Amino acid sequence: MNSRAPVIWWIRRDLRLADNPALTAAVNSGAPVLPVYILDPQDEALGAAPKFRLGLGLSHFARVLEQVGSRLILRRGPALAVLVDLIGETGAGAVQWSRLYDPQAISRDTDIKAQLKAQGTTVQSHGGRLLFEPWTVETKTGGMYKVFTPFWKSVRMRSIEGLLPAPDKLAAPDRWPASDDLAAWTMGAAMRRGAEVVARHCRVGEAAAQARLDEFLADKVLAYKDRRDFPGEDATSGLSENLAWGEISPHRLWHRGRAAMEQADQGAETFLKEVVWREFAYHLMYHSPHILTGSWRPEWQDFPWSQEAVPQVQAWQRGQTGYGFVDAAMRELYVTGKMHNRARMVTASFLTKHLMAHWKIGMDWFADTLVDWDPAANAMGWQWVAGCGPDAAPFFRIFNPSSQLEKFDPSGAYSRRWIAEGQGCPPQTALDFHDAAPRAWNLSADIARAEPVISLQAGRARALTAYRKYRDSG
Repeated sequence: MNSRAPVIWWIRRDLRLADNPALTAAVNSGAPVLPVYILDPQDEALGAAPKFRLGLGLSHFARVLEQVGSRLILRRGPALAVLVDLIGETGAGAVQWSRLYDPQAISRDTDIKAQLKAQGTTVQSHGGRLLFEPWTVETKTGGMYKVFTPFWKSVRMRSIEGLLPAPDKLAAPDRWPASDDLAAWTMGAAMRRGAEVVARHCRVGEAAAQARLDEFLADKVLAYKDRRDFPGEDATSGLSENLAWGEISPHRLWHRGRAAMEQADQGAETFLKEVVWREFAYHLMYHSPHILTGSWRPEWQDFPWSQEAVPQVQAWQRGQTGYGFVDAAMRELYVTGKMHNRARMVTASFLTKHLMAHWKIGMDWFADTLVDWDPAANAMGWQWVAGCGPDAAPFFRIFNPSSQLEKFDPSGAYSRRWIAEGQGCPPQTALDFHDAAPRAWNLSADIARAEPVISLQAGRARALTAYRKYRDSG
């Protein structure tokens, strides 16, 4: 390769400089590095909130690259065609990228690698998004793990690659190719008036992610095991947003968490289990990609969930079910683009069991509204609650949103934070929901609290009856 022929660093969900094997390989080649992000059809299809958050991440990362003497080149179109054009324009001799593991990305990347190699371009893909490549973790008899606890036991003591330093400088090419204007992509268009509200709750970029981790390990990890289920408390790391876009690596979380565990921090092992739970979701998606589109357990494929967007489902989406835990959670989602994990379980159970709506309705709604949307975690989470996924909670485990609220929000702090109706002086977070919600919903802080859309007892009884009939028919 010509010594001045640049290497293309194809950026995907790895918006960071440190702990980035693809970037390290590009730098170590000694060639000028050409950072490129391609808005291809797969990312064009992202839901409103993830696409908006990606736009924020790209804008921030462009400024970070300028600080190390580089710049972010933006191109739009089918990834193969864009890369071929860039190689022709710049004379680039190599392309480096971090692996993705969903079936669409695997198919695209496999084709790109074959075609570019055929034309004489060096192509390398790297890890970095996962602690362990999915093909390196197997049961003793071969094959994938289908239950989390044995998976955790098999990997908890495995060696993990060390942390890679961020480069101080990126060698620039002799000539920069043209770049699209990020603003012209209107990444937040589908958010409409909610964009400004949600943006206030995002902590964007690698420095913010590392600061979040520092804060968590300094102030919260000791109580994490005992307090992480209380949504009214600031007891979690909040790092799912940054992990989703690769602004921090799971390796950094692992090594820092292990160090905390060795210092006898009580919550550190629980935190590491959550990191590995994400890993488990990715391994399942890689080995059984149908988890993204249908029931992972085939025997659940014909379960009589409703697939209609009935008024009760619309009430769920709008935080108008009449149940405080569910409504607070759905409003938190609309205001921040995130939702506390305990709340995710309660809202998912209410939709799939009390309302008997298909889990894919919820999965698709989250895919449109989460700034920390992750294909593997979203699919596994919904199927876990619904009862049709791997290592799932049994269907007859039906969360009661009222008793869950009493147990995990006894002071009512979570409900007050997100539900304005009925409060004489509601907090700004609760008012923000009405600023972010579409006008077509006709919601206002001045209206009365919603009446329950269904009796909890009746909803539970209906779900259990449907379950028994389906089980007995099989």
